[in-house]
Amino acid sequence: MMKIEPGPLLKDIQYPTDLRKLGKDQLFQVCKELREYIIDTVSIYGGHFGASLGVVEMTVALHYVYNTPDDQLVWDVGHQAYGHKILTGRRDQFHTNRVYKGLSGFPKRSESPYDTFGVGHSSTSVSAALGMAMANDYLDKDRQHIAVIGDGALTGGIAFEALNNAGWFKPNVLIILNDNCMSIDPNVGGLKEYLTDITTSPTYNKVRDEVWNLLGGLSKYGKSAQEVASKVEASMKGVLNKQSNFFESLGLRYFGPVDGHDVNKMVEIFKDLKNIPGPKLLHCVTTKGKGYLQAEKDQTKWHAPGLFDKITGEIKKKTPTQAQPPKYQDVFGKSIIELAEKNEKIVGITPAMPSGCSLKYMIAEMPTRAYDVGICEQHAVTFAAGLATQGLTPFCNIYSSFMQRAYDQVIHDVALQNLHVIFCLDRAGFAGADGATHHGAYDIAYMRCVPNLVVAAPMNESELRNMMYTFQMDKNQFPSVIRYPRGQGVMTEWQTPFEEIQIGTGRCLRDGDDIAILSLGHAGNFAAEACALLSAEGIEATHYDMRFAKPLDEQILHDVFINHKYVITVEDGAIVGGFGTGVGEFMMDNNYLSTSLKRLGIEDRFFDHGTQKQLWAEAGFDAKGIFNTALELVKKKVEA
Repeated sequence: MMKIEPGPLLKDIQYPTDLRKLGKDQLFQVCKELREYIIDTVSIYGGHFGASLGVVEMTVALHYVYNTPDDQLVWDVGHQAYGHKILTGRRDQFHTNRVYKGLSGFPKRSESPYDTFGVGHSSTSVSAALGMAMANDYLDKDRQHIAVIGDGALTGGIAFEALNNAGWFKPNVLIILNDNCMSIDPNVGGLKEYLTDITTSPTYNKVRDEVWNLLGGLSKYGKSAQEVASKVEASMKGVLNKQSNFFESLGLRYFGPVDGHDVNKMVEIFKDLKNIPGPKLLHCVTTKGKGYLQAEKDQTKWHAPGLFDKITGEIKKKTPTQAQPPKYQDVFGKSIIELAEKNEKIVGITPAMPSGCSLKYMIAEMPTRAYDVGICEQHAVTFAAGLATQGLTPFCNIYSSFMQRAYDQVIHDVALQNLHVIFCLDRAGFAGADGATHHGAYDIAYMRCVPNLVVAAPMNESELRNMMYTFQMDKNQFPSVIRYPRGQGVMTEWQTPFEEIQIGTGRCLRDGDDIAILSLGHAGNFAAEACALLSAEGIEATHYDMRFAKPLDEQILHDVFINHKYVITVEDGAIVGGFGTGVGEFMMDNNYLSTSLKRLGIEDRFFDHGTQKQLWAEAGFDAKGIFNTALELVKKKVEA
């Protein structure tokens, strides 16, 4: 393990109390050292990158001015919280960030008292900070509450709801809008244009500092002077922006835009804002990837680049000795174009993840037929429903864990109306280093219970293509779900001809008399490997790739339960309510009570971060786990 040495000032900062001992004139150097420490560590150990570089000065200024953790700081999503972690007692463990059994890649309450709210999905910070501030008032405590939210996350519906509520409740809360025109991919929509208008208004920016200084000067003279200052401020903002300020119209005091990379100016602003009561929004303009040229130039690529040479900027890729299977997301991205070329009704939708889900290929080739709707999963689903009412066939691609946010829309706007929407759930199952907030553990369970929905999972790339082909056919006018994991598949020659799959049918991959293994999705590859291991031990297993969690292939299930005393189900999803539960329901409903059923999958607890292989092993449904489970069952048979 390579040890990263902090700079001369940073090495003596373990906690914010150490930072506050420094003079204001030393903060520029602290920021420089902190930025270098992040670059050095991420280049060697990996992780998210550009977002944290963009808020270095803001992070230092916040912890310098506010008495954290008593004053409570809430980060949105958490991609930008690396500097925060380094300054709050975790510098020497930072190399374990996103590593199995190491630090979480996101703020996590159980990890540190400075992580006041666990995050991973966007747009939650304002609601959380608002709740904290209201509790603070109720409990008659004197502490500050600050939420940091990006302009991309601000498009999430929950953020708008929270802003509206903050203006009504009037708690003492500061909302920092980190405006860098980026989420992971470039932001889209009207709010982006509105913020751009504010930040580029030459007249407004010219007068802004004079208004700020006036407010600061008057605040010391009491309430009546503050009221005059407030009226002057509101009038100036309204006139200079040629319209009422959106945030002011919600009842928030708006300040900015300010340079988020001027640490000393940020310190002064935060000191001023501490003394202004009520809900406030500070608009900070920053650059994602600030201080690392390549990250500034290509912000999407450098959001999480993997390992790289910090001197040359070369991203280190493992040179494969042979052809490698593609990522499932790329199979989706390329296959939807093939299908769309043959079916003019097909359109694609993603909520702010065109690179993550690979809809970027369709956006580039067919820009009028692919939509990035921003960070708003609920809107994405109902938008897809609207398209479907007009006879189009939308493929709505959302990460499995993000789809949880749009569950009401899936039920009421799509399934209830039986609309032809095809949901492609990327990152289904264990998502890897992003951890518990991103694991797609629950989609089988929460989709399987919804009427009209068909739920399927491919074991490989060819099956993914065939499911996409099948569900887009005009005769299949019902809502459907295809779930597939993060990362690579198993086929190097993956671009196979499209073939229709009969809805609700599985396939037999292996015959055996000793035990039956029923798998769903990519985990079937682990089951196939386990079958080979069992055969080497003289145990022959029947293996079915079931393909559908709903409807189940009842013909296969009858055959399995009639001919096998021992059955194992395998899925990369929650055991509670999942595919295995469906098989168990069938077993009970059909009175196959003499069969011993063992369900393998994600047990009923939250799993932390790690590689997918590490997590599959921990959960006990990798090839070795399936083999050991089968061996134990068959041993019981022999002993009996």
